[in-house]
Amino acid sequence: MAKRTANSKIEDEPADLKKSKNESLVEKIQESRIKCAKSVQDFKFNKKRVRLLNEVEEFLEGSQGVLYWMVRDQRVQDNWAMLFAQRLALKEKTSLHVCFCVVVPFLEATKRHYDFLLNGLKEVEKECCNLDIQFHLLKGDPSSEVSSLVKELNIGAVVTDFSPLRLPRKWLTDLTENLPKNVGLCQVDTHNIVPCWITSEKQEYGARTIRNKIHSQMCNFLTEFPPVIKHPHEAKTEAKPTDWNTIIGKSDTDEAVKPVDWAKPGTAAGYATLESFCNERLKHFATERNDPTKNSLSNLSPWLRFGHISPQRCILVVKKFQKSHKNSVDAFVEEAVIRSELADNYCYYQKDYDNINGAYEWARNSLKQHAKDKREYIYSRKEFEEGKTHDQLWNAAQIQLVKEGKMHGFLRMYWAKKILEWSTTPSEALEIAIFLNDRYSLDGMDSNGYVGCMWSVCAIHDRAWGERNVIGKIRIMTYQGCKRKFDVDSYITKYCSKNSKKI
Repeated sequence: MAKRTANSKIEDEPADLKKSKNESLVEKIQESRIKCAKSVQDFKFNKKRVRLLNEVEEFLEGSQGVLYWMVRDQRVQDNWAMLFAQRLALKEKTSLHVCFCVVVPFLEATKRHYDFLLNGLKEVEKECCNLDIQFHLLKGDPSSEVSSLVKELNIGAVVTDFSPLRLPRKWLTDLTENLPKNVGLCQVDTHNIVPCWITSEKQEYGARTIRNKIHSQMCNFLTEFPPVIKHPHEAKTEAKPTDWNTIIGKSDTDEAVKPVDWAKPGTAAGYATLESFCNERLKHFATERNDPTKNSLSNLSPWLRFGHISPQRCILVVKKFQKSHKNSVDAFVEEAVIRSELADNYCYYQKDYDNINGAYEWARNSLKQHAKDKREYIYSRKEFEEGKTHDQLWNAAQIQLVKEGKMHGFLRMYWAKKILEWSTTPSEALEIAIFLNDRYSLDGMDSNGYVGCMWSVCAIHDRAWGERNVIGKIRIMTYQGCKRKFDVDSYITKYCSKNSKKI
């Protein structure tokens, strides 16, 4: 624990991260970028981050710009895809454009998700404008809209970021077919520290099989970011300012799930959360992260899920506390790098990442064998959604999810496993868990969420345990087990009414 002097200075905190009245974390990060390189031109870019998705003979010849199609990583700085796009544009002395295509409807996205999305993109547009980079907001089918923009602007190369999920991959495949034959298409994995296709060429069994593969490569990829700079080459066609009020209409999305107050969208808010984590909560992370009654988590998942901040930036900052909080730093790296990149690995190589067919054979067989076992309780999706079960702890977790757009990670495992126990079939349980997580959680509709549900219900990245009624060989979590780990009554009191039933 940090020792404090009479002047309340933190003695064991790294010198370059000590709190200063005049210098914020944002300013320190900017200094780190500039110290790394004055611009991406001065930086030796690791080409293993990039892959060319089509064959082009006259790459960029006769074109009037480079386009970064932003999908998963919605930020300007600390973005290898953005940096690569600017690097190409600077090399060819041409203009740089950024586009994002809003898709409505999109899976279970609600007002909560679209509000976070659009307000983050407002920040992107403003920063692009300040850097003389053209920002275009599109709406509709991404492959069609991006292809039309490419033709309109006479773009010579499109750069995009990486997602392992089904829909973004389909958009990318469709765009590859729709692009003019002389337009190059490149993909950069700027979400993972080690690019997904570099870490492994197959679906990994679990953390133990992927951990060394990631750690052995991290030294090649865990580097400081150079800055995206003011772009010196003027665009012949300027982007029109976005009318943000007309992008999403009331009929476009579910207005019932409201935005939350605790998580403000955008990179600036993400940095503020990262700073508060390092200064206030990191020292307790190793020992208290599995206690839902303690405020010891990073709380970064919404900004990471929407790409408002970079996982690599988070690791670069947190690792500066290695000397003072080694166990917590190691635990954070395990969750933010190993577990997160394992989730991307699973979703990338397993087409059935969100259904029972994506489970290991032993788990599928075990669940099938017990599918007709008598359930002590069975609830409908509506009853689950409204938090109307016999279990106060489960109800409290669901209420937290609905109200706050988040659920403590430890309880999300308990929550999903109980849905398995109280649903008519394992397939129905998985569908309900994914639906509720995607509908209410700000970090839903992402590989971490799918793998979290698959781990809980189908034992993905887990092993077989002792056989039990209903759940077969899937790992069990119990109410009494939770009581041994944390103050269950305190958590229930926070989220449930006094009249809630006790189990």
